Amino acid sequence: MLSPARGACVAAWTAAVCLGIAGAANMPAQGIRAQVRAAELPELKAMRVTAAWRISRGRGVTVGVLDTGVDQGVPDLVGTVTSGADYTRGADPPGYRPPHLHGTYIASLIAGHGSGPGRAGGVIGVAPAARILSVRVLLDDSEPGFNFYNDNAAYRDAIGDGIRYAVNHGVSVINMSLGSPSPARDTRAAIGYAVAHGVVVVAAAGNDGSAGPGFTPYSYPASYTGVISVGALTAHATRAPFSQRNSSVVISAPGVGIIGAGPHGSYLQADGTSPASAFVSGVAALIRSRYPGLSPAMVQEALETSTRHRPAAGYDPGTGFGEVDAVAALRAARVLAAARPAAGMAASRQFGAAPSGPIQVVHRDLARIGAEGGLAAVAGLGFLAALVMLGVLTRRSVRDRRARRGGPGAAGPGPPGWAPPGWGPPGWHGP
Repeated sequence: MLSPARGACVAAWTAAVCLGIAGAANMPAQGIRAQVRAAELPELKAMRVTAAWRISRGRGVTVGVLDTGVDQGVPDLVGTVTSGADYTRGADPPGYRPPHLHGTYIASLIAGHGSGPGRAGGVIGVAPAARILSVRVLLDDSEPGFNFYNDNAAYRDAIGDGIRYAVNHGVSVINMSLGSPSPARDTRAAIGYAVAHGVVVVAAAGNDGSAGPGFTPYSYPASYTGVISVGALTAHATRAPFSQRNSSVVISAPGVGIIGAGPHGSYLQADGTSPASAFVSGVAALIRSRYPGLSPAMVQEALETSTRHRPAAGYDPGTGFGEVDAVAALRAARVLAAARPAAGMAASRQFGAAPSGPIQVVHRDLARIGAEGGLAAVAGLGFLAALVMLGVLTRRSVRDRRARRGGPGAAGPGPPGWAPPGWGPPGWHGP
């Protein structure tokens, strides 16, 4: 687990729980894949993803996954992944082969194409025809270089460097299931660079939502201007207890008990804002595939004005504008594309300087569900933290958008954007 004292995962990982498929331990791989596909469909249907595939499947779009690296040989991802730069080089001992746990899991939720006969088994992502550019900017916490990476200032710009690399290599969407409670000047500037080049940037809101009543800390990069910050929902479309709540949260997606692919043909189950972020990145890829001329701001507009389970007041700091709806988002994007087909890209802004803090993935409970030969429960899988020197950013918050729309809390207290770490587990906004 990541240590809260180190600022990594704000919430500790709990013991892993297996998927609970009775008698599956000795089943052949295809039997496992079929069960995995059946188990993941409820979340896809809740977001109306399967219906959206009649309109778009993400073809022609590349999503940059800034994470711990992706296993290209996974059956559900083979032929889909390009491995890009590795900004963690030198942290692990020479010859060590990293597991790519977190990154593989996230990539499968975005663009997994399934496996087995007719691709009817295994994990299918939200945008199964999209491609993945893997940029390694973090280490899984099981890696021997984990502490060295976190403590070494030489890696402080890894996230920002990874963003620029992804933009320069043609991505349309960037997913960051990672985060930190402190802003970083270089990361902020890199996000401005991405938005100025028409790239949609999505990040996990953080998993520190159970820290106490009221607003929970802001997390970066999710709280930067131009980033779509994603919260996690339960199967009942309510805020997951661990999901961050503050005025940076834009939209929400399922984030409890989410099944994805792991390295070497295994399957994982996890909670966190990390998988929720991956789902929204997948929907953004569907939009970009069908309407490539939409600017990042227009893609965000399509997402946040088309949600399901919208809060009674229109906006809520725990769930944002509501749960992502793939079909409705594509329809909203069609209207925007027709009204403003040649909308320009937002310009980047100038950024300030500030304190430093660690960055981490956002995941909670994680269990290995199965490998090619069968299921093997694995407890205590957590996810990595990367120490990144961070700087101050002035972010237009969701509260600012509400003010323009006359929504609740327009004049309420609390800084725009938000601060805890990354992508998945409770306590940060990556899983």
